[in-house]
Amino acid sequence: MTAKPNDLNKRAFFADLGYVPHTGQREIHESTARCRVVACGVRWGKTRCAAMEGLAAAMAPAERSIGWVVGPTYDLADRVFREMQLAVANHLRHRIVSIKESERRIQLRNMAGGLSEIRAKSADNPNSLLGEGLDWVIVDEAARLKPSIWQSHLSQRLLDKQGWALLISTPNGKGYFHELFRLGQGRDPDYQSWNRPSWGNPLLNTQDIERERGRLPEQVFREQYGAEFLEGSGAVFRNVRECATGEWRPPIPGETYFGGLDLAKVEDYTVLVIVNRRLEVVFVDRFHRIDWSQQVNRIRVAARRYNNALVNCDTTGLGDPIYESLAQAGCCVQEYPFTQRSKSALINNLAMRLEEKVIVLPRPEIWPEGIDELESFQYSVTDSGHVRSGAASGRHDDCVIALALAVWQPSPRYRRVTFMRRLAPISMHRRLAAARLRNRW
Repeated sequence: MTAKPNDLNKRAFFADLGYVPHTGQREIHESTARCRVVACGVRWGKTRCAAMEGLAAAMAPAERSIGWVVGPTYDLADRVFREMQLAVANHLRHRIVSIKESERRIQLRNMAGGLSEIRAKSADNPNSLLGEGLDWVIVDEAARLKPSIWQSHLSQRLLDKQGWALLISTPNGKGYFHELFRLGQGRDPDYQSWNRPSWGNPLLNTQDIERERGRLPEQVFREQYGAEFLEGSGAVFRNVRECATGEWRPPIPGETYFGGLDLAKVEDYTVLVIVNRRLEVVFVDRFHRIDWSQQVNRIRVAARRYNNALVNCDTTGLGDPIYESLAQAGCCVQEYPFTQRSKSALINNLAMRLEEKVIVLPRPEIWPEGIDELESFQYSVTDSGHVRSGAASGRHDDCVIALALAVWQPSPRYRRVTFMRRLAPISMHRRLAAARLRNRW
């Protein structure tokens, strides 16, 4: 089955917008498949391609039409939506009926004088995806959506109007997006799919891409630039399940313990992880939406119970006053301010220790949120070409950061870094905490 006939001359329309699609983009625009799946490398041009296809659909003659741009988060949905909004402002201003920024909604007069609506939607709240039927939907970073979003929310919105879908993404392992891609390789007449590496964009400098090949982990480059579907690709941590064989353990008199503390930011959780010298996770406390004073007391009690555990604390933003409060309460705390470099060192250290299988994590049945966070923590490449690591869209990374802070402390590099004299003045509480730590060593 093909998409509904479109009386709009796309080539002429794109020319009016100043858009000249390259060969790969043109193939997608010329397809009449009801579901088009585009798995391409970064900077291939899929965002602009999707934005222009959505605008062409909105301007096609119709009494009324409605289309959505959906992403795992609003930030991701906005990439295509803002591209469309910019083109409307520059070339279709006379067609604007209304633009409501707060609702991420654009209403236009199409070529027949009918009303066309474009909306940006976030998939992090599935209930917001319920409602009327759609003429079309564009899904950005589709590989990072939960399968249920496509299966139970988006595809159903297209049935009554026989609408079309365009799913664009860099690959992310072999999940549901890979299955949809396979359907488009001749297995289902309603689907058509493309797999194109970044260097398929003739506007990119291939020498710049080759330089990135030498800077990135091979798996990351193959997925993000080569657009390859790789089993387990993008994952930062390996051997998570193999290391998850431990139990919660009570404190042992005379044992030395180390803690890692990640403090809540808005909707996140405060997490305290405590390990022993053998890097066995013996205790975890995870909570949110309680007063800071209660959090300080809860952390203090846990740290003292484990023989005054030496706690590494993220002091970025809200963490600094909490660090001060913990130091005043007599806790052995050490600050660890986050920068791009310091966070990268922290995550790399955790990844190395999991790779070597020297950490013992609690079993998945007793620490499901921690195991889930570790397995969903992944590499990605930003639009500017930089590699970042972090939680997948819509997920938390508080347990990961707390664990990374906890296992950083027993390492030899911790001893070198911890007691370096700071150039900036430090408070008396910081000096006392540092003295206590020195005495413990």
